[in-house]
Amino acid sequence: MSSVHHFHIPVMGLGFTVDSPIKVAKYGISSVVSIMDDQLLEDIRRRYSRELTIPYIAIHEDDDDSRAKRVEAYLNLLQYVVNREMRHLQSQDFVLDKDINQYFDLLPKDHPAARLYLMMKNAAGFKRLDLQEELRKHLVPGRTDVNIMTKVDKINYSKSGEALGREYSDALAALRGFAKSKLEGGVVFSAGMNPALYSYMEEFDVFFPDENGAIKKPVILKVSDYRSALIQGKFLAKKGIWVSEFRIESGLNCGGHAFATDGLLAGPILDAFKEDRKELRDTLFHLCQEALEKKGLAKLPENSQPKITYQGGIGNAEENQFLMDYYQLDGTGWGSPFLLVPEATSVDEDTLQRLLQAKKSDFYLSHASPLGIPFNNLRNSSAEEQRISRIEKGRPGSPCYKKFLSFNTEFTEKPICTASRQYQDLKIKQRAKGEISEEEINGVLEKDCLCEGLSAPAILSGGEVPRRNLKAVTICPGPNLAYFKGIFSLKEMVDHIYGKVSLKLDAERPHVFVKELQLYMQHLKTEISKTVTENNKKQEAYLDKFRKNLFEGIDYYQGLVTVFAMDAVSGMEKIKYQLDHLKMELQELTPGLTK
Repeated sequence: MSSVHHFHIPVMGLGFTVDSPIKVAKYGISSVVSIMDDQLLEDIRRRYSRELTIPYIAIHEDDDDSRAKRVEAYLNLLQYVVNREMRHLQSQDFVLDKDINQYFDLLPKDHPAARLYLMMKNAAGFKRLDLQEELRKHLVPGRTDVNIMTKVDKINYSKSGEALGREYSDALAALRGFAKSKLEGGVVFSAGMNPALYSYMEEFDVFFPDENGAIKKPVILKVSDYRSALIQGKFLAKKGIWVSEFRIESGLNCGGHAFATDGLLAGPILDAFKEDRKELRDTLFHLCQEALEKKGLAKLPENSQPKITYQGGIGNAEENQFLMDYYQLDGTGWGSPFLLVPEATSVDEDTLQRLLQAKKSDFYLSHASPLGIPFNNLRNSSAEEQRISRIEKGRPGSPCYKKFLSFNTEFTEKPICTASRQYQDLKIKQRAKGEISEEEINGVLEKDCLCEGLSAPAILSGGEVPRRNLKAVTICPGPNLAYFKGIFSLKEMVDHIYGKVSLKLDAERPHVFVKELQLYMQHLKTEISKTVTENNKKQEAYLDKFRKNLFEGIDYYQGLVTVFAMDAVSGMEKIKYQLDHLKMELQELTPGLTK
């Protein structure tokens, strides 16, 4: 994580943050780029090469190892552009130029360089010039990290139809491209453990300490709870791979795919990391050192500590500061609000307007993902309009060109995608024969093409048209975005995070912890309705555990409310009332679990 800012911009979709480093790294802000769609990376590389007059040699799909090479080439471009931007920033004039002043204006008030900048503005003559030269030494780019969603890892095939080796699967090829690139950043693994992918890291020196104990390309794990962090961290440590950061993400109060916990809430999860942080560090450190010694590699420095950060639903500076202070975090992630900041993300104008027009009910958890994982969606998106229109025209499903989510072998030997027209046609024929229910076919028709929809905004916002004219945009904002209205400048959003200004949010917005609890209550109700229908004893036992965890979470918050309600007394009373109401609601759900 960048040392100058306390927050980072997490990965959003395939395209929303694909070029964020070019936009914000020069201001010391770190961001994360998805490297799962090599076709998109190639398209964006071609566009920026043209715009910035950088030599461009196309990498075609039928080239040998094209996926890894495309990833590598795009990341090299990002590093080149960021380096160039920083050189330009170093040479700027504090009187005539904007960006160098913006860099220091964005810093948190307590940063040494922010105080130095204030001194410089109040100084004159040679003293002012001396301070300006001192400030230039503080110019550090934000880090560019890459994201690999571990579940997106299909096997690929040769032109003749033969399965290629495991190292050519989507995730492993993406990792190889990153490892070989010149990018100075880390890799974020999300969506759980992928043993083949994690083991493949051993092939590359960049993931191990060098002779000085430094790791060229750090590993970052996005996790939902402490247990997941410990299991994945130990798996990697036994291979000599050190986890440099654990990014805790809310199970439901987040954007993109939602990985609900068993009712474990963010507060208790963060508390577990706070209480057991030393044990986590010591366990992983000793395992890692032993593995490195066996491999004959340089060891980690004795002061190595994994960073702990949190992301998911944070809405104001008070919440952000409370999380940082109370849970002793190293930073936070702010995702969805940056969709409303054109200076930081790539969102096309049509989608921006749809976000501004959306009602709270338009932000919902859907079953649109072919991965079978709940997916945050926007009801009034152009992709949803397209999906419904195709059904009404008797042509449901999407043409499947990219095939990143092709995992289903129900009808075919080679996996296909459940959002594809081919799969949905086959399911409709099953329904016509009475082999499946109307409810099941409706679930199938809800699947949508995320490969095209999540990459389209990056192309459209750059003034171009996506390949094959597939312009419908899928957007996956977290529920928190429903409370932000307006298009904001980068400075406005960063100042809001640090409490320098306060953006006007919807008055109904609940505290970050309360909102997540509300989402888990709704999730529980949905799961209970399934259990009553299915009469599944195993599921009922799971829901009992889920409900128990929610009760414990509410008790935890009730004991903490006077600490985290950091605004007026009225705000504290509101949170107390909401917690009491939710507890009563949870108690009333008890009979549904025992029928």
